[in-house]
Amino acid sequence: MAVRVAIADRGRPLGSPLSVWLNFRAVPFLVAGLTKLWSYTLRVRRLGFEAVEEVVARDERFILSFWHRRLFMMPLAYPFQRKGRGVAILSSDSKDGERSAATWRWFGIHAVRGTASDDGAKALVRMIQAVKQGWDFGITPDGPRGPLMALKPGTIALARKTGAWIVPVTLAYDRCFELKTWDRMVIPFPFATCAIKYGTPYKVPPKAEDGAEGLRLQREMDELEAWAEGIHHA
Repeated sequence: MAVRVAIADRGRPLGSPLSVWLNFRAVPFLVAGLTKLWSYTLRVRRLGFEAVEEVVARDERFILSFWHRRLFMMPLAYPFQRKGRGVAILSSDSKDGERSAATWRWFGIHAVRGTASDDGAKALVRMIQAVKQGWDFGITPDGPRGPLMALKPGTIALARKTGAWIVPVTLAYDRCFELKTWDRMVIPFPFATCAIKYGTPYKVPPKAEDGAEGLRLQREMDELEAWAEGIHHA
């Protein structure tokens, strides 16, 4: 069974039946539907995709690592069909987290419940269990509240303890705008070109020094971000 900790199981009521239906059924359905329709208008091309396909062909797990500001449309970076599993993300044990998990579910994305910023150890254990159960993992190393594009240690620890490949990835658009949020979320205009660029998959050795590995991943993700910004401003 996949790891999941529901809010109701933690003694946090979701509200009245009408509120539950509206906030955790209707709103996620509408948001997911509109996002999918939006994505269908984009012209998608993938760079560096062959190396990730080889990891999938060998039935090995991998961790997609991307900055939070590139989260919108990131499901396009995972076009794979795994047997009985797919990709999972970390979603907080809160009402916002429940709403987010319900939305991602429409994309076939599984939510592992926990909050890295509040109890990182428990969240890491749940992520490790999910990967060992056969899920790939999508993670924003600077989420959920920043600092912006500053790597936190969870990604390296997850890769080291599971043996999963790390795959840095970014999305770039030729026409887009930024939201006035902490992460400066990037949103494409309809009918824009979406370029998805994957870094070279690599593994973190079991006895690797987390600090050095963190610097490596930070550098690679910064290079991808610079490339994405170059596409937008070209």
